[in-house]
Amino acid sequence: MNILRRVLMLGLAVSLTACATGGSTSAPPKPADDAQAVNTYLIGVDDQLQITVWHNPDLSVSVPVRPDGRITVPLIGDVSAGGRTPEQVSTEIRDKLQAYVRDPQVAVILTALRSHEYLSRVRVTGAVRSPISIPYRQGMTVLDAVLAAGGTTEFAAPDRTELYRRGANGADTTSYAVRLEKILQQGDLANNYPVQPGDVITVPQRAF
Repeated sequence: MNILRRVLMLGLAVSLTACATGGSTSAPPKPADDAQAVNTYLIGVDDQLQITVWHNPDLSVSVPVRPDGRITVPLIGDVSAGGRTPEQVSTEIRDKLQAYVRDPQVAVILTALRSHEYLSRVRVTGAVRSPISIPYRQGMTVLDAVLAAGGTTEFAAPDRTELYRRGANGADTTSYAVRLEKILQQGDLANNYPVQPGDVITVPQRAF
């Protein structure tokens, strides 16, 4: 379970050091480590949580986040989970359980990230054979995404490809230049960047 959590959560950390909107930079930053990803992920509606209270199996449950953003935990009732991190939810459950359990040790683990499936997709648009929206997968690169879209068309200008990435605040978008022709024709992987959830890759057409 720990391995599954680490793999799932690594793909959901989007950590940007550039704050320009629409500006190009040479290379996107590497994803944050998995520990930071787990601590910063905000729980959403329909996410599935495993609540574990050590040495108290009767209090350990697997619950979905309801439309009101809450979950129900034995003994203490409803706890707000939507829009909070697993650590914050764990702390609240622990504090409330102290009225019933001596020194409770609580772990909150995300077992299904249903609320962010749409937001975490990678999209390829422009002069590709089949513009596509695909689920993010750990280890996915620009080349993987473009190949999933059927490759470029004869009208493409692949070396003017851009990778667009939204900032952590959800507002700023940074673009990264991708020399896609060098990747496809020469096997030069210098710009074959790892993609992150929510990335958009756009291949422009040639100017005639």
